[in-house]
Parts: sequence; C-alpha cells; structure tokens
Amino acid sequence: MALASHKSKLYETAKEQLLQMTDPPNFISAGHSGPDSYKTGRIEERILNAAIVEADISRSFEEYLEIFNKFYADNIEVSSDTGKESIRGKQRVRAILLNFLAPLHVFAEIGGVSMSIRNTAIPGDTAGETHSAWTLDLVGVSGKTCTLSWRTFRKWEAPRVVREHHYDHRQTGGPLTIDDIRSSAAGPDDGAFQNPFGGKAD
Repeated sequence: MALASHKSKLYETAKEQLLQMTDPPNFISAGHSGPDSYKTGRIEERILNAAIVEADISRSFEEYLEIFNKFYADNIEVSSDTGKESIRGKQRVRAILLNFLAPLHVFAEIGGVSMSIRNTAIPGDTAGETHSAWTLDLVGVSGKTCTLSWRTFRKWEAPRVVREHHYDHRQTGGPLTIDDIRSSAAGPDDGAFQNPFGGKAD
C-alpha cells in the first residue's frame, strides 16, 4: 500500500514539473484540438516513457503491469509491422504482456541476464499522437549481447493510450541461448530451450 502511494506521488511530482516547462512551438497541424491538447499528450507521453525506463525487471515485473494499468485505456488496440493482427482490449493485451514479462523477470533475477532500456522522443506536430524510439540491451552471463530496437506510435485520448503501434524493428547480435543464462534459471534440460528473445537453443 505504501509502495503504491509512493509511486503515485512520484507520477504526480513528475507531471507537475513537466507542466512548468515552456510551451512547445506553435506548429500544430490542421485538425488539432488546441495547444492544451498538444501539450497534455506530450506530457503524458514523457511520464509514461520515464516510468518504463525507471522500472526494474530484475526486481519485479508487476511494476510494468501497474504502468500498463495506469496509462492504457480499456479499449486499447496494439499492433506491429511484423504482420500479426491487432490485439484489442486491455485484458487481452495485459495477458500477452504478462506472458512476456514473467520469463524476462526470471532470466534477469535468477538467470543473471542484464537488461537495460532507453528511449528517445521523435518530434511530431499532431495533437494526441506521439512517436518514440526504443532500444533494449540484453547481456548474458557469457558476455554475449543482443540489442533490440524499434519505434512506437501512440494515439492518446488523455490521459490514456487508445492505440499503440510498433514498427521499424531491428536486432543487433544473435538471440541469447541457454548458454548465456545461469543454469538455475533454465529448469530441467528437455533438449530444447525456448527463450523470449527470439531464439531457440538445442
């Protein structure tokens, strides 16, 4: 309860600080709903991205679920340029997110995989729409590194995201395998190990 209250205060403090920043340049495109809408969307985007970067997957994956619950709408739609169909609805997206985060937490906490994520805002001029570039660095206990990068488009209906699209995916370095993770995190050796980084070790 105290932790949740502390995080809520951090969000509010960050928001107040951002609200005091200078207004963005007046280059909003036609069809916008005004400077206030433009500014609010950018503020919420920065708070969301900062929360994602500050969360620690080795400590807990619940932090990310709390962020998702706070910032995403019930009717959220998520898609990717990988060709898979869009996922609609907060419960469906949350279930997929959980299935991805839980193994990452185990590999970071027990498997010794080092993970760091960073983002860069991409300038835009449409109210309620934001773009950002993301990089995820994964380093196994063997020293092997895999870097994943992608871009994210979000459509906001403040204060929540109603649509998110991931595009321009890139990978540098091969996927981590069982040799890059402490054996205590791998479980029984069944001859094939499927890891969440996109690779399969025999």
